[in-house]
Amino acid sequence: MATTKGQGGDKDVISRLADRGEEALSKLAELPGGTRAVKALNDTRDRVEELSKRMRGVDELEKRVARLEKELAALRRAQTSTAATTRSRKASG
Repeated sequence: MATTKGQGGDKDVISRLADRGEEALSKLAELPGGTRAVKALNDTRDRVEELSKRMRGVDELEKRVARLEKELAALRRAQTSTAATTRSRKASG
């Protein structure tokens, strides 16, 4: 990870960027109409978090569908082999 020189008291790049971002947001809130802009940014963040939760749910559903498709294919193979055995018994009997 990229860090500034030294140990202990120095902040890494991500922490510094986060601090600068917080400063920028506080300055933005002080501007006319800035509180609405900050609220819109927070609302957007909340929506992105909600969408990411939903996407995790979609991933789980995709895994479940894949498992069910495999089970269905196995059942179809078993049904096909049973039907073929029944036909061969009728033909020889």
